Amino acid sequence: METLKILDAGLLTTVQDLGRYGYQRYGVSASGVMDNFSARIANILVGNSQEEAVLETTLKGIKVEFLKDTMFSITGAQCDSSLNEEKIELWKSYKAKKGDILKMGICKSGLRNYIAFSGGIDVPVIMNSKSTNLKAKIGGFQGRKLMTNDVLSIGNSTEENILKLKDEYIPKYQKEIEVGVILGQQDDHFTEKGIETFFNEVYTVTQESDRMGIRLSSVSGETIEHKNGGDIISDGITFGAIQVPGSGQPIIMMADRQTTGGYTKIGNVISSDLPKLAQATPGSKIRFKRYSLDEALNSLKSINEIIEKISSYDRFNVEEKDEFVMRKYSVKINGKIFNLEVERIK
Repeated sequence: METLKILDAGLLTTVQDLGRYGYQRYGVSASGVMDNFSARIANILVGNSQEEAVLETTLKGIKVEFLKDTMFSITGAQCDSSLNEEKIELWKSYKAKKGDILKMGICKSGLRNYIAFSGGIDVPVIMNSKSTNLKAKIGGFQGRKLMTNDVLSIGNSTEENILKLKDEYIPKYQKEIEVGVILGQQDDHFTEKGIETFFNEVYTVTQESDRMGIRLSSVSGETIEHKNGGDIISDGITFGAIQVPGSGQPIIMMADRQTTGGYTKIGNVISSDLPKLAQATPGSKIRFKRYSLDEALNSLKSINEIIEKISSYDRFNVEEKDEFVMRKYSVKINGKIFNLEVERIK
């Protein structure tokens, strides 16, 4: 059933889920959300499976009219949002009525927002995914970004409870970011000095960054030294792979990355830190920190455990409850304590 009319599509708004995996060997990019954490939480807040498609906006949000009663949530970058001109919070679910207008502004910190709708976005499933591949023009809404006057269909609502992440545990997007890296796949193509430069240098996110990749420029101008140049026989590209071409300046490959590439890869960003990069704006500063495989796996496991705990609530009608119902989780990741608290409210 037609549910959403797009009144302002923002700068780049697409339908994305967790990605189109299993087809890279055929030259089909994975696509999918840039910020896995924000998208998964957005779905949990409206009672969807974590894998359901959401709307991903970039820098500027959207304005939509609801054509039927719908539950929704917005997560991700700090962005002023309103429902019928009344300010609403991010990281919380809301019940919109037919005729209501949702309006989002420009991101104040972070770069991307994720909007989930209870029941999911009704678009064709292509190669086991609803994600939009803009270059191939497949998936999502007609294989393209959303435009003004587009109308989307949403499935039947599956959630009645209002859920909210407590404010102090919402990710804070910084202009200076430390990112974990596992060395490989061609780290042996770099000199010891080159690897030392990579881990000691501060890099700036350039304007030439998008869903395909994040181009970096060293603050000092020092380049990463190769042994015999930056070209290799093309091989597979993973989410977070860090290519270093002959220029000696790194490029981090992101959701819309190509399936193969012919530049040396000095390492790969650990999966749990990819959301930081997804929210990094041009001008942000990045430092890389060396991680072992075990450290990377433990970091990812800890975050997944938090998300699974959040999504494992027994469903009940909070309207029958007079009090808040809360759960708090603490997890230690690489020596730092992270707290996450979720509350159900009336």
